[in-house]
Amino acid sequence: MSKTKSTTICIVRRDGKTVIAGDGQVTLGSSVMKASARKIRKLYEGKVVVGFAGSAADGLALMERLEEKLNKYRGNLLRAAVELAKDWRTDKFLRRLEAVMVAADKEIMLLISGNGDVIEPDEPVLAIGSGGDYARSAALALYRNTDLSARQIVEEAMKIAGEICIYTNSNITIEEL
Repeated sequence: MSKTKSTTICIVRRDGKTVIAGDGQVTLGSSVMKASARKIRKLYEGKVVVGFAGSAADGLALMERLEEKLNKYRGNLLRAAVELAKDWRTDKFLRRLEAVMVAADKEIMLLISGNGDVIEPDEPVLAIGSGGDYARSAALALYRNTDLSARQIVEEAMKIAGEICIYTNSNITIEEL
């Protein structure tokens, strides 16, 4: 089978609101296999939003592990993310997972990867996945040059990414904190 390509996830914080959006497209080779996948979730009693890009099973497994860490560290997202990244890098099973995640609560926004990365951006804008660079570029431009809300920025950035990236569609799911 061909390598799976999918997903654009974009997250923005502005004026006390954190908004995450994910498109619904899953592509296998040159075919769209599904147009309405859900790749974002709320975790830890709705206090953390998470999105993943990559293999669906791997992304969901990582979300479950992050939620376990959030429970263990009483909602401390940074600590939970660092512990997940350490496990992801060293655990024989987790090392094979092919996904990347973004996670945010009201105070912090992080990119988490299997390379051991836990990155907080300089500006409150992150995007991952096939169309992540397009969405991030659009979101940064809107964040820096407009007074649009976090939701409006995410919606417009995802629309732009969907117009450019063939692996991104317009079936957008949005969650807000």
